[in-house]
This record gives sequence, structure tokens and C-alpha cells, in this order.
Amino acid sequence: MNKQSVVGDSDEALQTALAKSYETLSDEALFSELQKGHLAAQDVLIRRYTRVVRACSRPYFLNGGDSEDLIQEGMLGLLSAIRNYVPGKSSFKTFAILCIRRSIISAVRSAQTKNNTILNDSLSIDQIVSEDGITFPLAEQDPETLIINRDERKRLENEFIRTLSKFEQHVLTLYLNGLSYHEMAVELCRSMKSIDNAVQRIRRKYEAVRKEE
Repeated sequence: MNKQSVVGDSDEALQTALAKSYETLSDEALFSELQKGHLAAQDVLIRRYTRVVRACSRPYFLNGGDSEDLIQEGMLGLLSAIRNYVPGKSSFKTFAILCIRRSIISAVRSAQTKNNTILNDSLSIDQIVSEDGITFPLAEQDPETLIINRDERKRLENEFIRTLSKFEQHVLTLYLNGLSYHEMAVELCRSMKSIDNAVQRIRRKYEAVRKEE
């Protein structure tokens, strides 16, 4: 083994050790490291919030969107959050969720010909599971309109939940929290095929409730 190879292995080991040490840091501490030019801190933030991106995109996927496209849009929102976050104004998680959802909503709007239809439909299902109790407006709608429609959305949400079996309700909760099929399968002690079948049933039932509205 030559000297250059030894040095290269040493540098790689150092970077690996540094990245592992970052995993235990808080978001605020990671931003402090990022401001020093340590890009490994950004990699940790991206990995840490990938599940949040999936969670934010899932309601729109249930409504018929393309999951991978929506996740990519959400990742762009996450990167924007990392670039524009100002420590001290709010928690990074709150800011990141807002940026991620805005990016996804912008993509959905661009893809739709009926303006806010998908946004209104997704609002009810999105509120079934909230992020640490934090809710954000999914569309820039008139507040009076939102108040008028709130009871109807709640009725639709309750009607949809009643169509689900207990297993499907568990799957929906985990799904909207951003867990992968593998993670859900482990959590519920089921096969990934069983999880996939449940997700497809949930989508069909959701579409059926929407059509009856």
C-alpha cells in the first residue's frame, strides 16, 4: 500500500467519524457547523428530514399524485429551508415543514387544471396526522371560506376513517408519518405486500368517499 493510499484512507475515516459525530447534534448545532463551512452537517440535516419530506408528500400521493415527483419537490423545499433558515426565529423543523409543503403545493398547482381542487381534497386527510401538533394552511384560501367548509371537511374525514379497518387505520397513520413500506412492515409485523395492498385499498376508499361528496 503506497503512502497516497494510506493518506486517502485516513481522510475518508476522518470524514466518516466526523459525520457520525454530527448525527447526535441538534439542528441548531448543525447549522452552527454549516456556517463554519462543514458540509457534512448539511448531509445530516437532509437525512434527518427525509422522512418529514415523505410525510408531507403522502396526502397528495394518496389523492393520485406521483410519489417520486412529489418527494423530489419536497426535497427541493428542504434544501431551500436549509439555505434560508435563520436560527433563532423559529425551530428549523417548523420552518422546514413550511418550505417543504410550499414546494409540493407549488408543484401540484402547476400540474392541475382545476386550480385548488386537489389542495382542498388533501386538506382533510392531511389533518388526520399532524406534525407535533403543528398545522399549516395548505392553500392560500379566503379564511371565511375555510371556516364555512371546516364542518364539511371534518364530516368527510370522519366518513373516510369509518370505511377503514383497524389495520388500514394503522397503516394510514404510519404512511402519513413518512414511514417506508419496509418500516411499516416491521412496525406492524406484516409483509411489505400486505402493506402495499392496504395502501391501495386506502386510496380506493378515499377516492370513493370523495366521489360521493
